[in-house]
Amino acid sequence: MSLKTIFPKKECHIPKWYVVDAQGKTLGRLATEVSKLLRGKETSFYTPGVDQGNYVVILNANQIKVSGNKETDKLYYRHSQRPGSLKIETFKQVKERIPTRILEKAVWGMLPKGKLGRQYYRRLYIYSDDKINYMKGKNVELISDDKWIKVEV
Repeated sequence: MSLKTIFPKKECHIPKWYVVDAQGKTLGRLATEVSKLLRGKETSFYTPGVDQGNYVVILNANQIKVSGNKETDKLYYRHSQRPGSLKIETFKQVKERIPTRILEKAVWGMLPKGKLGRQYYRRLYIYSDDKINYMKGKNVELISDDKWIKVEV
C-alpha cells in the first residue's frame, strides 16, 4: 500500500468572493480574518507555496474601530524618498483623509512579503461606503452567515 501526498494545483482552485462589513469591527481582528481569507487558509488542503486565495471586498472602512488610546497614539509614516519628506499622521488624521489606507496597511502587514503576497494583495478591494459599484450588472447571489456575507460569482 502506497500513501501519496495530494499536492493541490493552482489550476484546480476556483476562488470565492467574500464581502465583509467593517462597521464597528476592531482593526486588527478584522485584518487577521481578511488575511486568512485572502491566503485561503480556511481550506482543508492549504499549502503555503500555492496560490489558493480568495477575493475579499471590505465595505464601510471609514467605520473601523480601535481599542484604547490608539485613535490618537497610533502613528502612520510615509516618505517620498526625498530629503526631509517624512510625514507622520495619527490614526484619526488618516481616517479622515483616506479611511481605506488604514485597512490596506493592516492587511498588507499580515500577508507574506514577496511575489505570492503581492498576488494575494491584488485580490483585496476596500471601500469607505457600503456600495459595490462594479458588481451592478453581474449575477451575484448573497448568502448571509453569522460572521460573513459570502458572495460566489
